Amino acid sequence: MQSRVMPKPGWNLEYLMWIFTRISGLSLILMAALGVSLGLLMGARTQLDLGTLMRWTFFPNANHVLDSEIPDIYLWSNGFWQVMQILVVVFAATHGFNGLRVVLEDYTSPGFWQSALRFFIFLLWIFFGLVGIYVILGS
Repeated sequence: MQSRVMPKPGWNLEYLMWIFTRISGLSLILMAALGVSLGLLMGARTQLDLGTLMRWTFFPNANHVLDSEIPDIYLWSNGFWQVMQILVVVFAATHGFNGLRVVLEDYTSPGFWQSALRFFIFLLWIFFGLVGIYVILGS
């Protein structure tokens, strides 16, 4: 197996994606902590079971709390939570597809197939990002 070519020092796409992967991983952890904290502050401790709270944390959708005994569902279904959902989808999809790109580039040699795989991963990223945002805004 041939080793990867080291990118040139400076601000290039590889370096920016390396930085983004670290920032997106940290932001996903912080958004999960924020989701749990805000859910508990909004009354999830007494109104939701643990499974519903975890679903709410990683995909804050008002439909997740419909089956519970929460008297005011409007508090759980405002625009802030849709923005949180979109951020989670964008960060998680970009983080995951960048990791897939790095792993596949380790096993392919530079040339046509590596470029084709990069393009295919880019198309998958766009498709899943748009589908995720469509589901968020449509629910």
